[in-house]
Amino acid sequence: MDFERSDTQRALRDALGALLARHAGTARSRELAVGGEYDHALESALRDGGFLDLFGDPGAGPLEAVLAIEQISAELGAITAVPHLLVLPALGLPPLEGPVVLAARAAAGPMRYGAYADRILIAGADGHVVAGVLAADDATPLPSAFGYPLARVAVRGSLRHAHKLAPGSSGIMVNWWRLGVSAEALGMMQKALDLTVQYVKDRKVFKRPLGSFQALQHRLAELSVLVEGSRWLTYEAAYHGAAEEAAAVASAQTMAALHRLTRETHQIMGAIGLTREHDLHLWTLRMQALRAELGGLREHRRAVAESRWGAAAV
Repeated sequence: MDFERSDTQRALRDALGALLARHAGTARSRELAVGGEYDHALESALRDGGFLDLFGDPGAGPLEAVLAIEQISAELGAITAVPHLLVLPALGLPPLEGPVVLAARAAAGPMRYGAYADRILIAGADGHVVAGVLAADDATPLPSAFGYPLARVAVRGSLRHAHKLAPGSSGIMVNWWRLGVSAEALGMMQKALDLTVQYVKDRKVFKRPLGSFQALQHRLAELSVLVEGSRWLTYEAAYHGAAEEAAAVASAQTMAALHRLTRETHQIMGAIGLTREHDLHLWTLRMQALRAELGGLREHRRAVAESRWGAAAV
């Protein structure tokens, strides 16, 4: 098994990194956060660069799309990357412009960028995905401290131009959605971990770097193992086409790792990590929004049990 990136993947990483250096990052994130805005300029740049077409690209594919989502998330890209790069192409739908929201039922929330979106995909219990256009009064903006603008979106029979996709499309959507959220979490977890490692190298206590204390080294090593485990489960599931059990296992592992990493990084960095002046919160607050998506860790684990044993978990 080769754990190194291919030439294509390295070229993708470098080209996408150069684009994100111009259009994303901490300064851009803070700028957008003032108005809770969607970054149409970033989406347009990604589209022009062909990055939103990776899923169906003969020279790339779903794994490369997942790698791109991870990188966009790490650089705090303020777009709905998962629908654009994974869910829409997996369902065979044409590209859409602007924010697209995903729902697991007809009345759900809160949703990231829900107040800015006019397109929604709903994974129904009958196995069909319903795609439609939202009316302006379907979304109610909510106060948010989680780095994303959130809104509660309730479809009250006003979904315009609605149509059902093929039977089984609901499962396809949810499986790729799980992997997409896992990829977003991976990018954010790695950034938060990198910040913490750099902090313990630089911070001195009793004339010694904080990172020289073995207890902290062990804790950071355990976090690294959790992130790497999540990474390879996510990559493997993407490579094999987001099979139900593989996608659920990857998302369950990733959300469990996310919970511990948030707690540990803030505890290790102490009070400075809790200040808005420091960058750590730009990733860890967003991770809490990801942690709640698709019903949270409990639903991811329930999906593992149901896919493995073929019966609803209690």
